[in-house]
Amino acid sequence: MITLYVDADACPVKDEVYRVARRYRLPVRVVANSRLRVPVDPLFQMVMVTGHFDAADDWIVEHIEAGDIAVTADIPLAARCLAKGARVLDAKGRVFSDESIGDALASRELMAYLRDLGDIGGGPPPFEGRDRSRFLQRLDDLIQASLKSLR
Repeated sequence: MITLYVDADACPVKDEVYRVARRYRLPVRVVANSRLRVPVDPLFQMVMVTGHFDAADDWIVEHIEAGDIAVTADIPLAARCLAKGARVLDAKGRVFSDESIGDALASRELMAYLRDLGDIGGGPPPFEGRDRSRFLQRLDDLIQASLKSLR
């Protein structure tokens, strides 16, 4: 069975994940460094991790399996999940793949370097309604692909 893992700290699409998971009757593991409100439903489990900075990431990587789906904006976590055979997308609907993760990691490093130099500032563009729509479509696509691969 496919399980959805949500890197939940600052994730803007948790409600969308719950809605899609209910439709497909898929379990969701909401992983965070602090307690978050999760709808009362046997499909949903809040996993609060403590300890080091990457404790939530480590927990997800320890539990995710091939065919599962991770929702995260954390590119190094995405790479670790892909290495375990999982599918990964971010809150704006960008699907990470074995082919694209190298470029995403390199871009992340370049942007960090430029920020350190003071050449660029600010953060990512604001989250918009079309991002939410794209996310929902891509999550549905990934679930369908995972279900198809289980047959």
